[in-house]
Amino acid sequence: MDISNTVEVPRQSFTRLAVVLFFMEWVRGAFLVAYLPAYALEGGGLSSSIVGIAVSVHYLTDSLIKGFTGYLLDRFSGRKVLHGGFALSLIGLLLMATTHDAWILLAASACLGAGFSPVWIICMSQIREENRAQQAGILYAYWMAGLGLGPVTLNLVMGWGLSISLFIIGLFFAAGWIMATALTLDDTAAVKRPELTVNQQFAALWDKVKKGGFLVPGMVLQTTAGGILAPFLTSFAVKYVGLSHSQLSIVMLMGGAGVITLLVPMGKWFDHAGGRWFLVLGFGIFSAALLGLTSISSFAGAVGFSVLLGCAYAALLPSWNALMASYIPENSVGTSWGLLFSIEGLGVVIGPLIGGWLASAGNELLPFQVSACMFGLISVVYLLSPSRLFAPKERSASKSMISSS
Repeated sequence: MDISNTVEVPRQSFTRLAVVLFFMEWVRGAFLVAYLPAYALEGGGLSSSIVGIAVSVHYLTDSLIKGFTGYLLDRFSGRKVLHGGFALSLIGLLLMATTHDAWILLAASACLGAGFSPVWIICMSQIREENRAQQAGILYAYWMAGLGLGPVTLNLVMGWGLSISLFIIGLFFAAGWIMATALTLDDTAAVKRPELTVNQQFAALWDKVKKGGFLVPGMVLQTTAGGILAPFLTSFAVKYVGLSHSQLSIVMLMGGAGVITLLVPMGKWFDHAGGRWFLVLGFGIFSAALLGLTSISSFAGAVGFSVLLGCAYAALLPSWNALMASYIPENSVGTSWGLLFSIEGLGVVIGPLIGGWLASAGNELLPFQVSACMFGLISVVYLLSPSRLFAPKERSASKSMISSS
């Protein structure tokens, strides 16, 4: 009876935290993909380049502050850090609601990026190592659901006006904060104060990361490839594929459904089988589907490639998370995850700027083609990487220590 209780509380905490992640990512997706372009072009009279810069500023702030957020989580209660993030995000929403100045837009985007940074690190600290890919799949399912449903929902109500759209974003934000208020993090989630200094923690992380070969370059390259597409998804779908906004919403829903349906099964499969092929095939199929998307001009074709992209993404996400986790030192979980997320997020900062430069000549197909080639390159590199990188000794040792304890 006591054993079941000790297991049940962390599971409830994990589920509630995943719901908080859903609401925050819903707000992020609705803000960046749907609301921000409409706000800049219709409400604020700002150029499309400002949108790309605002997206980069958002992810730059999110990425740069993750290392500091991890440092705070190694020293303070996760609840305090999480609520501090919500407070900072609220400032960003209030700025959006009260002004149409370009600099205020960038400041609001930065506040939202900084405020969203703690939740992912807290989520990672809750995952049990013995079924990491499965639980990571659950988190990614909530993340994808929020990030995908945000712009889909907002696109459907955008005709009601910018004020109503921002009000709906505020409602989802409030729901997430209320859920965070009811959240109970157990002792394993409220990370204990580490004995090592920050320099020692960074040295321990770097020592492990160096053994990961393509780990760090792969992190930056894949997020760069994805970031290249962010500012152009809507315009590409309407201009080149010929989709209406409602059709685009359906396409995004179908792709997201493919991801969410397969994430947990793929995570369980990886926990059982492991290996490089989840990454090799995941990135390879994603590259081919993305390239194929540039050659079609029908709703049915867009749905088909969107589902294929979703299935490939579901294969690579849990395995990628498990690969990163195998290089996390056990005595500095918060700081290490924060630093890795900061490195990974650099690509999301660089990507929109590269995408804007590629599309500056008027060819919005080029960013998609370049992105597809980059994902294909990642697949080939993982195919040629040594097998030991996908089953490092550190991960096995960590599992045995957890099971013995």
